[in-house]
Amino acid sequence: MSMLITPLGRWHQQNHGRMVEFAGWEMPVQYTSIVEEHLAVRAAAGLFDISHMGRLSLAGPFATEFLNRLVTIDVSRMRAGQVRYALVCNHEGGILDDILVYRLDAHWELVVNASNRLKLLEWFEHTAGYAAVQLADVTTRTAMLAIQGPHAARILQAFGLPSASALKYYTCAAFRGPSGDECLMSRTGYTGEDGFELTIPAQDAETVWQRLLDVGRDFSINPAGLGCRDTLRLEAAMPLYGHELSEQIDPLSVGLGFAVHFDKQDFCGKAALEQIRRDGPKLRRVGLILEGRRIARENSVVLSGDHSIGTVTSGTFSPTLQQVIAMALIPAELQEPGLNVEVDIRGSRVSARTTPLPFYRRAG
Repeated sequence: MSMLITPLGRWHQQNHGRMVEFAGWEMPVQYTSIVEEHLAVRAAAGLFDISHMGRLSLAGPFATEFLNRLVTIDVSRMRAGQVRYALVCNHEGGILDDILVYRLDAHWELVVNASNRLKLLEWFEHTAGYAAVQLADVTTRTAMLAIQGPHAARILQAFGLPSASALKYYTCAAFRGPSGDECLMSRTGYTGEDGFELTIPAQDAETVWQRLLDVGRDFSINPAGLGCRDTLRLEAAMPLYGHELSEQIDPLSVGLGFAVHFDKQDFCGKAALEQIRRDGPKLRRVGLILEGRRIARENSVVLSGDHSIGTVTSGTFSPTLQQVIAMALIPAELQEPGLNVEVDIRGSRVSARTTPLPFYRRAG
C-alpha cells in the first residue's frame, strides 16, 4: 500500500525536508536539525504541516447526541466557536484516541490522530445513531498547518488575520482563504507554546504555507518537522497516542481525568472508568530526569532496587533544559516527586528521579 502524501509533499521534498513514513503518510521529520527547529519554536516560531491528522465533519440534527455517546466530555455544554480536548474510549475504559472537538455554527469538526483515523471511522459506524448523522472524512480534501511559538500571533496578523491575537485559547473562527473558500483558524497547540492551526482547502496549501514563511521571515519563522514536534510536546508533557495513550491505558492513570465528565449521561466506557475512579488507578504517569546524556527509549524498564516498577513511555534529550527527560507509568503509590529510581538503558542502569509534570512551562 502506497503512502499518503499531504498537499505540501512536493514543497517538503524541494526544500530539503527529510521524509519518513509516519502513520501511513510521507512526512518531513526535519529540514535542518531537530534541535535547531525545536529552539526556533521556543524562541520565535515554527511552521508545521500537520495535514496527516484526521479531519472529520459531523452534521445533522442528532449529531450532538451521537457525539456525546462517543466522547468523554459533555459536548452539549459547548458553544459555537469553542474547541475542547476529549477522549474516545472503548467499553473497558481504554483510550481509542484523544481528539479535538470543534463546535461550529451548523456542524462539528473532529481532529483525530493519523494512526487512528480509519479505526475511529469504523468505531463510529458501529455506534448507535450513526444512520441519523452525516459523517464525512475530509482529511484528503483539506490541509492543516500549525504555527507555534511566541511570535505566532504577530505572524498571522502580518499574514492578514488581525483577529488572531484576539482569539482565545481553545477557540476557533472562520476566515476566507486565497481562493475565497471558508477556512478555519483555531488556537490550541501541541508544543507548550502559543499556537494556532489553519485548516484550508488542499489546493490553497502551498500558497498559504509559502506566504506564512514570507511574512514570518521578519519574525524568524522556521519550517519544522515531526522530530521537534515530538521533543517539544515531551518537554510540555503532552501525551502521545501509542506511547502514553493506548487501548490498554485509561485516562485516569495518565492524568487526563479533566477530560472525563462523569456527571453527564452515559458514554462509552463510563461504567469502567467509574469503577477505576472508585478503586483508584493502579498506575500513574510521572516525569523522570535522568543523569548523563543517554536517552531512555519507550519500554525501557524503571527499577527501584532489584524490582521493576514501571516502563518508560517517551524519552528524549531536552534541548531547552539540557537534560535527559522521560515520562513513565509506575505504581500510583510511588508517584510522589523526588523518588530515586534507575532506568535500564540497553542493559546499563542509569540513575533518575521522579519529577512533577510538565518539564517545561512557558512564561505567562
